This record gives sequence, C-alpha cells and structure tokens, in this order.
Amino acid sequence: MAALMNPEEFRAALENAIKGKSANKSPFSIAWASGRLSREHLARWAENHYHYVGPFADYLGYVYARMPAEYQEAKDFLLANMYEEEIGGDRHTDLLIRFAEACGTTRERVMDPDNMSPTTRGLQSWCYAVAMREDPIVAVAGLVVGLESQVPSIYRRQTPIMREKYGFTDEELEFFDLHIVSDEIHGERGYQIVLEHANTPELQRRCLKICEIGAEMRLLYTTALYRDYVEKDLSLRDLDLAA
Repeated sequence: MAALMNPEEFRAALENAIKGKSANKSPFSIAWASGRLSREHLARWAENHYHYVGPFADYLGYVYARMPAEYQEAKDFLLANMYEEEIGGDRHTDLLIRFAEACGTTRERVMDPDNMSPTTRGLQSWCYAVAMREDPIVAVAGLVVGLESQVPSIYRRQTPIMREKYGFTDEELEFFDLHIVSDEIHGERGYQIVLEHANTPELQRRCLKICEIGAEMRLLYTTALYRDYVEKDLSLRDLDLAA
C-alpha cells in the first residue's frame, strides 16, 4: 500500500498531475495569445464559457452541502467563493457577457444553452457530477485545484494581446483582470484544503487522479473550441504549437 505523502510531497504531486495538460497548450489558447483569433472567434468562446463557468457557484454549492461540518474553514471558503461569483460586487457572468457583447454577440445568444458545443456540455456535466458525487475534498481538488487554479496563467497570456491588438477597454476586460487575481487566491486556498484534509493514501490518490482528469477536461474543452470554430479559418500549420 502506498504511504501517506507529507504536505510538500503531496503539493508537488498535485502540481505534477496538472503539468503538461494546461489549457495554454491548446491550439485555441495559442492562437488567442498570439493575436490570431477574430472577435467572432472570441464571441464563440464567450458563448461556450458562460455555460462552463456560469454554474460554478452551483457546483460549489453541492460541495458545500456535503462538506463535513467540522471542516468549517473549507465550508467558509466555498461560501465566500460562491458569494464572490454571484453577489460580491458585479456578478461574474455579467462581466463575461459584457466582454461577449464587445465581441459582437448578444446576451441572449450567450445565455442560450443551444449555443454551447457538445464538448462544453460534457465539461459542464462533469463538473456537476464531481460536485454531486465525489468526496467533498476530492471535489475541491478537481474543481478548484484541477480547474480554477489554472485560470491566472491562462488569462495572463491572453489579456495583454486583447488590449494591445484588439483594443478592448479595461471595462470590457474586467472579467479577465478580476479572475487573474481572485482565482490565484482561490486556487491556493483549494490547495491548502486538499493538503490538510486528504489525510489518507487513498484520498490523496483520488485527489491526484481527479486533478489530472480536471486538467485534461479543460484542455479537451479548449481544444474543441479550435476544432469547432477556428480550424476552418486558421490551420494548425499556421500556429506555433511549441509556444
């Protein structure tokens, strides 16, 4: 039987479970960071992304309801995260819709679930399944460490080009600027919850596996955006996939 890893070993293992599977490596992300996407492509991203991140407070709500009462700090983190998403200032989905409208689409199109791709629907369903069925600590590992902690590194590559090349305003990019800061905090807090409460070799193993799967799911989702909306306009030969 595997031995229980100490916090330093477990942290490194969690990071390694995600490493190499970052959504930054998808053709869509590479095209975005290099300024090769059109505003129409970005509008399709926003229409899909809404249906992945829009229910994030719902995902966390299911985890919160099943988190052991004695894990009060973990419950407080989940509650605070939900509050920030929905009512702690501007609703995050409203900021996303503001960006989408600047790309040329409409609030109605963004909110219409018929405009998300099958792969986006699969990612959303996976998030719900993890939140509702996995051990709460494993769910935090999948949703917060495996998914949410990636966001700052992704948006730090994409946001400068949106100002420099596309000419988006600070107001239109508030969704990205906010998440670079907030998700760095959330991701680190997620790590600390998992490090503290995944206190058996089996729980550690399950957390590692779900982090790996979560990273793979986001990479698959982002790659599908390229296949569904960009490939006809921009071939892989035109992208530096080593970027």
